[in-house]
Amino acid sequence: MQWSATKTFLALALALAPPAPAHAAPADAQPLHMIVPLAPGTTADLAARLFGRHFSQALGRPVVVENQPAASGVPATAQIVRGARDGSVLGMVASNHVINRAMGKALPFDPLTGVAPITVIGSFPLVLVAVPSLPVAGAQDLIALARARPGVLNYGSGGTGSLLHLAVELLRAEAGGFDVQHVPYNGTAQMTADLLRQQVQFGFLSVTVATPLIRSGKLRALGVSTRERSALLPRVPTLAEQGLPGYSFDAWLALVAPAGLPPQLVARYHALAQEALASTEVRDALARQGMTFIGNSPAQAAAFLASEMDKHTALVRQSGAALE
Repeated sequence: MQWSATKTFLALALALAPPAPAHAAPADAQPLHMIVPLAPGTTADLAARLFGRHFSQALGRPVVVENQPAASGVPATAQIVRGARDGSVLGMVASNHVINRAMGKALPFDPLTGVAPITVIGSFPLVLVAVPSLPVAGAQDLIALARARPGVLNYGSGGTGSLLHLAVELLRAEAGGFDVQHVPYNGTAQMTADLLRQQVQFGFLSVTVATPLIRSGKLRALGVSTRERSALLPRVPTLAEQGLPGYSFDAWLALVAPAGLPPQLVARYHALAQEALASTEVRDALARQGMTFIGNSPAQAAAFLASEMDKHTALVRQSGAALE
């Protein structure tokens, strides 16, 4: 009888006790925020959702993908850098992570010391495309036409200092210069739409965006940006094959966290990323994006970001690209 009364008292006390404060919940019970400084539908967005699904299943916690493409991704990256160091914030960044600084943009963070690199997922090519009405069949035709009509041709990009802008600047530098007009957009969606409406005449697009438009005849492929041809467009020659031997340019994706993330969490997320990259679902989906897989270590990823910063800084100086 006494034991029964004790149990009743304890049950009543537990029922009346105030709930534990929210901050007392373990970090793993909270959502993991995957911040993507690019628009929905991009390769970065797809990769974030694929990795997010794998992480959610492995960790037993929800993963929320947040796309924030404005201002070349600077506000989104600042949010990653300022994120909590408890493993609840990750970022899926792309080449603009270092290009922004290389272009001389004033940033509220350091792209190298502000993040803890986890792994570089992979790289993929860009494709130089033109509207079908432009009388060009390859890169050299475009260069010759631009020189014959200085200042007349225009090209679109995802914004001043974007990857697509810098890809054209490298083309101009490798070709020895030609005069064209730059039309910057706030992202690639509007730029692509205006290419199809022939409001702009040429530009670079990611291989996945470009491929269906090329196959349907809506755009013409002039060359691939990487050293090797793309498996998605095997008949399209590289720019290096077309008399521009120094041309090599690609896009890449990296998984990062706020700097200061404890080493055990960096190691945990790196192991999960390797598992994701080994899965058939993730590899097949990203291979369809034309990706070449990398999947390096955190230390190698940090060295990669530093080398990309050096490369793009030198490219900006070489090409004369500048903020407009």
